[in-house]
Amino acid sequence: MSHDGVGPRAVMRSVAFLTAGALAVPALAGCSSDDDPAGRPLAGGDIARADRARVADGGTLRWGVDTVPDTLNTFQADADATTTRIAQAVLPSMFRMDSRGRPVRNPDYLESAEVVETEPKQVVLYKLNQQAVWSDGREIGAADFAAQWRALSGKDSAYWTARNAGYDRVEKIERGKGALEVKVTFNRTYADWKSLFAPLYPKDVMGTPDSFNDGARKKLKVTAGPFMVKEVDREDDEVTLTRNARWWGEPARLSTIVLREVPRDERVAALTAGTLDLAEIDATAARRISVAAGPRGTRTSGSESGGTSGSASAPSRADEGGTPLMGPGAAGRGAGRSAAKALRSWAVANGSDEEAADEEAAAREKRREAAAELARERQALSGFEVRKSLEPAYTQLALNGAEGPLADERVRRAVARALDRRDLAEAVLKPLGLPAEPVGSHLALAGQTAYADSSGALGDQNAKEARALLADAGWVPGSPVEKKKGEKAAGGKGEKAGSSDKDPDDDGTYIVGEDDGDAEKHGDAGSDGDNGDDHLAQDGAQHTRLKRGSVPGAYAPLGTAAPARAESAPLAKDGKALTLDFVLPSGPGSEVLSTVAGRITKMLERVGIRTEITKVDDESYFTDHIASGEYDLALYSWPATAFPATDARPVYAKPVPAADGSLNIEQNYTRVGTDQVDQLFDQALATLDDAKRAGLIRKADARIWAAAGSIPLYQRPQLTAARKDLANVGAFGFRTPVYEDMGYLKKGARGPAGTPGEKPAEPPASVSASESGSDPDFAPSSDADSDAGSDAGSDAES
Repeated sequence: MSHDGVGPRAVMRSVAFLTAGALAVPALAGCSSDDDPAGRPLAGGDIARADRARVADGGTLRWGVDTVPDTLNTFQADADATTTRIAQAVLPSMFRMDSRGRPVRNPDYLESAEVVETEPKQVVLYKLNQQAVWSDGREIGAADFAAQWRALSGKDSAYWTARNAGYDRVEKIERGKGALEVKVTFNRTYADWKSLFAPLYPKDVMGTPDSFNDGARKKLKVTAGPFMVKEVDREDDEVTLTRNARWWGEPARLSTIVLREVPRDERVAALTAGTLDLAEIDATAARRISVAAGPRGTRTSGSESGGTSGSASAPSRADEGGTPLMGPGAAGRGAGRSAAKALRSWAVANGSDEEAADEEAAAREKRREAAAELARERQALSGFEVRKSLEPAYTQLALNGAEGPLADERVRRAVARALDRRDLAEAVLKPLGLPAEPVGSHLALAGQTAYADSSGALGDQNAKEARALLADAGWVPGSPVEKKKGEKAAGGKGEKAGSSDKDPDDDGTYIVGEDDGDAEKHGDAGSDGDNGDDHLAQDGAQHTRLKRGSVPGAYAPLGTAAPARAESAPLAKDGKALTLDFVLPSGPGSEVLSTVAGRITKMLERVGIRTEITKVDDESYFTDHIASGEYDLALYSWPATAFPATDARPVYAKPVPAADGSLNIEQNYTRVGTDQVDQLFDQALATLDDAKRAGLIRKADARIWAAAGSIPLYQRPQLTAARKDLANVGAFGFRTPVYEDMGYLKKGARGPAGTPGEKPAEPPASVSASESGSDPDFAPSSDADSDAGSDAGSDAES
């Protein structure tokens, strides 16, 4: 899967997607309750929500996707995001995600579902909606549940399944008192039982190995959603979904959904050409569309939650002066061209030098053509708007702990403590007007039940602590380095610190543990960019900050001196320089990762760690480098899950030797794990009490932070280009899409509205009136846009 694709639950267990004891737990930044460190989602969905009565009946939605999937079976290894997209529209799911990333009962299929027995064994009773039928007219029932369990239990190797988590804990499935009751008995307690049967396939697909392996790859004859699969056209790279005539729920507003494969770097062209109505896009495309569309204050419908929560407003154009990902000074470039450059162009074109005049005239003609093309594009794109939220996924810095310097946990912790995660989050999210908060958990995102900011188990950014950890591990400046022919030795001779503005009583030696009571004297200010304990803003109630020594090894031993004048000197040990191989993808959409990697490189340089960046093809990035362990540092993303005890366990499980002598890492591509983390996951899986299970997950996360195998950085932006008259679709955030409500607004339909039976979410009290209305503009146009536009105006006047 692409590094910038969206990873559904079905895919999470088989592949990461790339563009992943008693401890005190600090509060989530922005948390408003002492009792719930999970807080609220940083950003709500942005789907232009509208009442169904405002949505017209009929119409076709052409939706740009990354692939036409190789299989329609989400439980196979080559399933992808489009497989899940289709399954959501055509198959039952007993539970779906709400706007906080938490599972809720799907009333179209379930009247109720609950644990009815815990002793001697856990029993869950499902009561099905009496109207729920497959598209062939047969009732959905126990036979379908049983067939899926047998296929995914792992007991029959003839089924080519990618995962069996949860199904392997089922002992039997039987019919209840009537045809609408399904009774599931577990052989071991399974807390994440709500993750099962999502989606549910008919027994026609799950009944035999042949039908499972091949029957649902190219087609789905029997479905049970608001839509059904009409055709998978691999020649034209599109999948067509049409209304299901036997659907018993609210009828689908759209007649047809066409999922069309369009590469991300070609989507603006497809939107301009009128061949797409909806598509996820990158930041550059979002800027072009936003400039063409104008302010969103004139939008035709309200967003799901009235705008993003938190500090979502973008910096003003007057104050911004450029952003890390958008380019500096874009606002004034056009004006500069119209005044000085345009005047010079006119003078040359009308001057006495005929050769120069001809060249300039030709250049002016090209600029006129470019301006005309730009005008046509903007006219075509003016009917679209950008809907934005945060994906249920986060980008992480992965540290390969299998071998080399990063096998030493002190070095991994030093890398982590050198990072200013807030700076990295702001570089990616602030230009987009999205909340730029660092992610505080490996196992959940803000708003989800298990979320709490456990980063305090490792400590905030502190370059001096990082240098002390490196020194304790033996990496010091001035250590001799074995020189290769033609190379200079790394690491200079250490000098004693000295400065004209330093404390006269300070001899330049930093001692770990002496800065707790005197942040001003020993804090990391200036070029290191550290803010000590105040670095991560904490709003609302505060939990107890982790004390030094809470997690063994998170700090260098008390009394360890950071080498004097070590701020930027390269480090070495045993004749080898401390240089880490930083592997990045190089394909479309990788620019943001390159920006983030560049900032990380500078942060590491400040503590003496050098990096060598290697860019590789997208096709080989994950398989040949991440999965195979051919990297020291890497950036990739993991999808969030409502069921971390099940889904995240293989990601952080301690690698164990396999029978053939190889190392079984499951999905733990950092090769860093501990027995304690495994035990906490096991305890969480066997704990039915939601609050207690969330506590165990948070403890596991604190230990994952302390091990420093991966460092969560920021929640990924979700940017979707949508026709302005499209309702109930866009950037969904956590929420599972409701396909039957999607459609085009009736003529004259204006203004925000809720869905039937559901009160529109109120914006948080802390959000200003401007933030709770329309979304902020994106950054100004690019150089090319400004130059072309100014040339058009100047030449026209001449």
